[in-house]
Formats: sequence, C-alpha cells, structure tokens
Amino acid sequence: MQALTEDQVRSTFVNAVPDEVRQLALPHDFPIVEWDHLDFLAWPDPRTRGRAYVVAELDGAPTGVVLRRADGRSAARAAMCNICHTMQPGDQVALFTARKAGDAGERGDAVGTYLCADLGCHENVRIAAPLAPSEIRASVDRRIDGTRHRAEAFVERIVSDEA
Repeated sequence: MQALTEDQVRSTFVNAVPDEVRQLALPHDFPIVEWDHLDFLAWPDPRTRGRAYVVAELDGAPTGVVLRRADGRSAARAAMCNICHTMQPGDQVALFTARKAGDAGERGDAVGTYLCADLGCHENVRIAAPLAPSEIRASVDRRIDGTRHRAEAFVERIVSDEA
C-alpha cells in the first residue's frame, strides 16, 4: 500500500461527514506504520467506542470508509471473519456496518459484514498454520492476496451505486 500522511488518510473517506473526518483518531502506531507490508489500513477508533475505519486501494487510489460496530455479543462459539477468513472465538468477530457513499448513504443504505473485532486481519493471515481445523489450508501468500481482494471488494460495495 502506498504511504499516506495523516491529512491524506483523512481525505480518503467517501462515506463520512466532515465532523466524522475531523474527529477521527488515527491508530497510536500510525507514525511507524510499515506501508510496504500493508495490504490495507484498518483500525478501531481509539477514542470513539464502536467506530472503526478501513482504507484500501481501489484502482490505485486510497479509499477510506467509516464503520460502525454493532452493539451486543454473539452467542456463537466460533465465527469466521469475512475478510481474512480465519475462524475466531465468537466474541472476537463482530458485525460492522458502513453507510454507503453518496446519495445511497444519504437515503440510509448501508453495507455490513463480519470482521475480526480488533480489525487485525492483516496480521491473522500471516500466521502460517490455520487457526482452526475447519479453515481452508492455503499458502500464506494466497491468504494475503485473498484478504486484500476481499477488503477491497468490501470497500467497493460501499462506494458502488448498486444496491
């Protein structure tokens, strides 16, 4: 992923109102992010409970989206993240929703998916061995490529005019 400054990150958000962009808190480790090894940037807001952010590259341009974490806890024993495809204990996967960009978002349209609650997908796919016996056994490189592709596709669904 291309290196971004704080101002550049703030300018990428397509589904945020100006107040959200102004109030967003970057991750604590932002000054030392290793951009060359990052497939996409994702973090929970350290100051606002339930808010999170994802910045992925769509057609070479960084595109950011604001996410909201659903309240409540899962009764599931285990769940799978739809981005990194790793099985986690049920309380470590959460439903995140994002208001769609543009007119669709203004009408209240949203997109949701289940993600690692800490948004640690980038690190999870770099673990060589699967985390659970039911996971698809794939090479680490294939898992990294799949995770990047699914993160980009999720952001694309938020940007897209389609329902």
